[in-house]
Amino acid sequence: MSEIYDNAAADAALREEPLRSELIYDGKIVHLYRDDVRLPNGEEALREVIRHVGAVCVVPLTDAGEVVCVCQYRYPHAKVLLEIPAGKLDFKEEDRPSAALRELREETGAVAGKLTPLGHLYTTPAFVQEVIDMYLAEELTFGERDLDEDEFLDVVRIPLDQLVDDILAGLVPDAKTQAAVLKVWAMKKKEEGDRC
Repeated sequence: MSEIYDNAAADAALREEPLRSELIYDGKIVHLYRDDVRLPNGEEALREVIRHVGAVCVVPLTDAGEVVCVCQYRYPHAKVLLEIPAGKLDFKEEDRPSAALRELREETGAVAGKLTPLGHLYTTPAFVQEVIDMYLAEELTFGERDLDEDEFLDVVRIPLDQLVDDILAGLVPDAKTQAAVLKVWAMKKKEEGDRC
């Protein structure tokens, strides 16, 4: 691992020490805190932090090279967005691969024979604590969906190369979809190169 990502001395020199924490809002999905911290120079500062249980997202890739996506209305942006299947953890310690397989089946009806971790995504690291664990799902079989009562979405299949083109053209603004799909595309291109 590069020294940039694994440098305990630099990490310690930049660390902020929590002093006080006050819960401002305790919601169903988010929990807003007002924290006072001590900066590396000894001064104090305010941090507003949204704490979140965490989530998972999945790039379901068919044998034909299509990504199974969902179209869902996103209220904060007042529009329908194209996204990969995803969902909130039921509890903080929930097994991430199991949660990913659950969300995949619930939203698309797909069951994966192979699940590959793609890493973590910090959605908005300046003030949101949410971490999304990303996965690639392959060897898919399809059955019935099992949507939540308040969940309304359509399922579409898009060739991986076309989805990458759409992301690069700015047509897919969802961050988790961009990050996970581009990682899968790069992995597949590398695998193709290794076979040549």
